Amino acid sequence: MRVVDEEGNNLGVLPFSKALTLAQERDLDLIEVSPNAVPPVARIMAFGKFQYLEQKKMKQAKGHGSETKSLQIKIGTGDHDLELKAKKASTFLKEGHRVKIDLFLPGRTKYFDFNFLNERLKRILNLITEEYRLADTPKKSPKGLTVVVERGKTNKNQEIKTPDVKNTN
Repeated sequence: MRVVDEEGNNLGVLPFSKALTLAQERDLDLIEVSPNAVPPVARIMAFGKFQYLEQKKMKQAKGHGSETKSLQIKIGTGDHDLELKAKKASTFLKEGHRVKIDLFLPGRTKYFDFNFLNERLKRILNLITEEYRLADTPKKSPKGLTVVVERGKTNKNQEIKTPDVKNTN
């Protein structure tokens, strides 16, 4: 079996008994790293450290796992379509993602009363079945209103505050 020590130095091909003796002399473990290689590869190191490094590799390979998903709705979106979008948002939240909901405001609808726009935004928020919380207050964007929700303890009646925007009529 090919043996590598705790510093990564190759000790060469050694019989199993010799490798095990080397590990015991150093108060470390002999861990088989690559059993399918010819000859098999073993490493002399602390088993706890080996587990830690393997978990670290798994996390890096998995990636962050969370991203921001986007949904777009319009003022006149029907109830059935809103239910479908809310179901999709619930799925995203269940998977651990944040969800950015854009209330698209074409043309003059950008100048509608904020309370009216707030009610339109609440329509979809009330349909989301997963526990969520508002990550931030709704923001005015060039295309309309945007709110970001994330997984967490919910306050279903969270007050949506007016964005800090000067009305330019």
